[in-house]
Amino acid sequence: MPWVPELFSAPVLERWQETLERERILDVPYFDGILAGDLDALVDSFSAEPEIHHPIQGRIKGRRAFEAYVAGTAAWFGERNVSVEEVGHVVLEQRGFEEVVLHLDGGDGRIDLPVAIVAEHRSGRELEEVRIYYSSWPLFGRHAVRPPVLQADPDLGESDVVGDYQRALGDGDVDAVLAAFEPDAYAREPAGSRFVHRGRDGLRAFYERLFSNDGGIPLEHCAVVDDGRACALEYNVVRWGRTDLPPQAGVAVYVRGESGKLAAARIYDDADPPLGPAA
Repeated sequence: MPWVPELFSAPVLERWQETLERERILDVPYFDGILAGDLDALVDSFSAEPEIHHPIQGRIKGRRAFEAYVAGTAAWFGERNVSVEEVGHVVLEQRGFEEVVLHLDGGDGRIDLPVAIVAEHRSGRELEEVRIYYSSWPLFGRHAVRPPVLQADPDLGESDVVGDYQRALGDGDVDAVLAAFEPDAYAREPAGSRFVHRGRDGLRAFYERLFSNDGGIPLEHCAVVDDGRACALEYNVVRWGRTDLPPQAGVAVYVRGESGKLAAARIYDDADPPLGPAA
């Protein structure tokens, strides 16, 4: 996900052969495809002009801009000694998502950067657009406000535990949030693995802190990818507690456990939360 493997040249496919056979993947993982440097294959994976929405570079559209993006990404990977840890992916008929963690050299040692990629392919396997989400905090130590990528969809509704969680999040109801999680579940902040909150006590402290600005976090829901096990919800943050915010794009991935409740919530946005004083 999301590149089409048969479009790549034979030498590139040979390098991937073991992975293709072992995992029986139908689509080439995003960064594997970028690093292959096979521009014709990457461009031909789109139904029209390549279009990518990037958290820092914004909208990248057209072959020339896309080629510059591919070259720049490959160079950045080399300069920062990046390795890619696959977290999970879901590919459905018209839309899919992929999660990875990029491990890279920072000013004070290795850092990790969680990244989520959502791909639209409503007309078949060919891509229409790709949307990338991550926080600037691990890279620069500051947030970068990202305008909305998608419009809110008032008809979009999440069922079962994801809907329960969203209602509790919007209401700022810590007990209801905890009721949506399995006892040993975790929530990960956009800033990475150093900001993981696990179990009842860890989750309670995390959400009490999030709701410390006198209220919950109602989200504008924009699009969803859900295979029954994992759900990626794209949204806009518009308010945090009592504070209205300029709409900001994000995505969160919710993984259901064996009980049907949430085993994990992984957040990918760059909102700078207006929190109350630390307890």
